[in-house]
Amino acid sequence: MKSEAFRYSDGVDRFIGHLVWDDGIATPAPCVLIAPAFGGLSDFERARAEELAALGYVAFAVDYYGNGTRVETPEEAQALMATVTSDRKVLARRMVAALEAAKELPQVDAGRIGAMGYCLGGKAVLDLARCGADIRACVPLHGVYDRPNFRTEEIRPAVLVLHGWDDPLAPPEALSQLAEELNAHCRDWQVLGFGHTGHAFTNPNARNPKGGMQYSERASARAWRALTQFFAEML
Repeated sequence: MKSEAFRYSDGVDRFIGHLVWDDGIATPAPCVLIAPAFGGLSDFERARAEELAALGYVAFAVDYYGNGTRVETPEEAQALMATVTSDRKVLARRMVAALEAAKELPQVDAGRIGAMGYCLGGKAVLDLARCGADIRACVPLHGVYDRPNFRTEEIRPAVLVLHGWDDPLAPPEALSQLAEELNAHCRDWQVLGFGHTGHAFTNPNARNPKGGMQYSERASARAWRALTQFFAEML
């Protein structure tokens, strides 16, 4: 297995992602983009990249803040998140840049690319799909579903939404609105909801049950099984 920092640009800003692949695979392989939670690219996403690479994917954990920025406090994260959510066209542009960079990699089969994202990263991969990106699969995990400030195009990938039913950042009405949007623009979508499960359920460091943010070993394991099965089918 090989891993390296991966530098790319959207023509405006520069980014440093994390790339992992099995260099024993001689032919171009399917690729999965991993969009991190609002704290930025961390060891959590790097570990998921390692796991996906072990399954035969080229895994690309993206950087949507720029220069590989990783924040240390919630206040820093909120400030940086505002830079990419105040104008969602910026977030979409940065995700498209990551996709285009992945397509140029010699180890990647450009016709077999999927994207997954956690929390803010779930919003990021949905926005990538909303802008008409040519990918095959899109998986937000405990994502945020509000519509962007641009028109939703045909959503080309199949979409699997992995959702905690008690998520305070995506209550049932937000999920219902997303379902209406997907039904109007996407030919292949599904939702897997986990009961008694809040936001950040895949993150072992999420320990705020009163705030609705709590790790769930059961939901996390079920979500990973569903995600890997979905990618195996679509990619």
